[in-house]
Amino acid sequence: MKKILVVFGTRPEAIKMAPLVQELQKYPDEIDCRVAVTAQHREMLDQVLQLFQIRPHYDLNIMQAGQTLSGITVRALTGLEEIIRAEKPDLVLVHGDTTTTFAAALAAYYCQVAVGHVEAGLRTHNKYSPFPEELNRHLAGVIADWHYAPTALACRNLQAEGVAREKIFITGNTVIDALLATVRQNYVFAEDDLNKINYQSRKILLVTAHRRENLGPPMHSIFRALRALVREFADVEVVFPVHKNPAVRQAVQQELAGLPRVHLIEPLDYEPFVNLMQRCYLVLTDSGGLQEEAPALGKPVLVLRDTTERPEAVQAGTVQLVGTAERQVYRAAARLLSDPAAYRSMAEAVNPYGDGRASRRIVQAVRYALGLSGERPTEFAFLPLARP
Repeated sequence: MKKILVVFGTRPEAIKMAPLVQELQKYPDEIDCRVAVTAQHREMLDQVLQLFQIRPHYDLNIMQAGQTLSGITVRALTGLEEIIRAEKPDLVLVHGDTTTTFAAALAAYYCQVAVGHVEAGLRTHNKYSPFPEELNRHLAGVIADWHYAPTALACRNLQAEGVAREKIFITGNTVIDALLATVRQNYVFAEDDLNKINYQSRKILLVTAHRRENLGPPMHSIFRALRALVREFADVEVVFPVHKNPAVRQAVQQELAGLPRVHLIEPLDYEPFVNLMQRCYLVLTDSGGLQEEAPALGKPVLVLRDTTERPEAVQAGTVQLVGTAERQVYRAAARLLSDPAAYRSMAEAVNPYGDGRASRRIVQAVRYALGLSGERPTEFAFLPLARP
C-alpha cells in the first residue's frame, strides 16, 4: 500500500485534480489517497468539491480578505509541512502554477518526500507573465521528481531545462477529463436569465477577465472593445461572469454597466459555466485553462493577453493571442463574427490538449514510479478529439 497526498487550493486546480482523485480511488488495495486543500480560494473551491463529491482529509482554510502572495505562501507552506510530516506520504501530487502548488512542492521537499507535478512544463519564458503563475510552475518543476506533461511541447520544455526524459510522462490534460464528464446537452441553468437567451439566433460572446497584469488600463481597453462589438453587431450578446476582484468590478461598471445585450452576472460554478461555454459562439478570456477547455467544445478562443504558456493551441489554430489593445480585440472578434470561413477554421481545428483519459495515464505513471506496476504507460498522442 502506497500513500499519496493530493494537494490543491483553487478552483482551477480542483477542477483538474478532481478526476485524478477519482481515478486514484479506483485502486484501494494499492493506494491510500489523501486530499489536502489550502482553500487559497474558499467559495469557488467548495463548489468544485461538491460537484465532484470530494471530501478533503485536511482543509487549511487559509483564505483571508485582502490576502497577499507572501501571506498565502507562508500560511500554505507551514500548514502543509505539518500535514506532510504527520502523514508521511510516498508521493505528494501538486498541480500547475498556483501559489499553493509552489508552497506544497517546497513543503514536500523540506520533508524529503517525492513530488509529482501534474500539468508540468508549460512556459512563457517571461517570469512576470502570467504573474505569479509562470514562476510558480517553474519552481514547482525544479523541485518535482516526476513530471506529468500534458503535451509533447511541455515535455520538450522540461528536457531543455535538464529534466531526464524517463522522469516525464506525456499524459494530456486532466481538464478535458473533467469537462467531458460535466457537459450535458439538456442542461438547465439555475439562473433563469441564462435560460432565456436565444442561443440559436444570437451569437454569444462568453467573456472572463481577471489577470493581475490586465488590471487598470488594459482591462478598460478590453471592455471598450466589447462595447464597440455590441454596437456594431445586432445579433451579438455578451455574457460576462464578473470576477469578485473589486478592481475588475469597478472597470466593468465604468465601461459595460447598463448596456443592452450585455449580461453582467455573478461568477458561475464550474458545471453551469462549462455548459454555458458549450452554447456560446466565441470565448474571450485572459484565463489559462479556457484555452484548453473551449476548443474541446469547438469554440474559438481569443486570448486577452500578450503571452501564453499554451502555444500548442495557437499553433493548432484553436486559439488566437490578441493582447489587450481595444483595436486588436475588436478586429479579431469582428472577423470571427463576420467571416464564416475564419470562424470554421478555428472551431474545427483539432484540440491538442487531451482525449479524456489523462487521469488514467497519470495514475498508471504513478503506479509505475512507485513500483506498483512494471510497465511504463503508453503516452498521449495528439489525435482528433470527438466533441460532445
